[in-house]
Amino acid sequence: MALPVRSGWDPFGSLVRQFDSDFDTLVRRAFAGSGQAAFVPAADIVRDGTDVVVTLELPGVDVEKDVEVEVSDGRLLITGRRTEEHREDNGGVLVRETRTGRFRRAFTLPEHVTADDVEADYDRGLLKIRVRDIAKPNAEPRRITIRAERPAVEGTSE
Repeated sequence: MALPVRSGWDPFGSLVRQFDSDFDTLVRRAFAGSGQAAFVPAADIVRDGTDVVVTLELPGVDVEKDVEVEVSDGRLLITGRRTEEHREDNGGVLVRETRTGRFRRAFTLPEHVTADDVEADYDRGLLKIRVRDIAKPNAEPRRITIRAERPAVEGTSE
């Protein structure tokens, strides 16, 4: 669901549109492969004042070893992998619905956002990435004084 856009460019709206596009591309790639969907972590994007918080579901992932978050070329990149636990099945039926493998999520950022504006925390299977000041508050309208040139008076000499 896109939020209404105020006059001018809305970086939050741009982020959401890019998220939708990236997600659609990833899902198409996943189903075009071997018939089994690849691991694509679900993501939520929420505005928190002038910040945006991107939350990815990564239960069972060793984020210190298997996940990287970086800002590069105006994009927030989250890459990593979920490894498969090796299990031996002695005669029982094994059904595996949990997806494993490498993943990559990318989100376009406004030009003014740098790596210094991004912080990431992981708790109970959720990776939360806060991008500070992504949506600058709109400036209040202000009247501008018009300066007029005074016409030169004919017949006067200096």
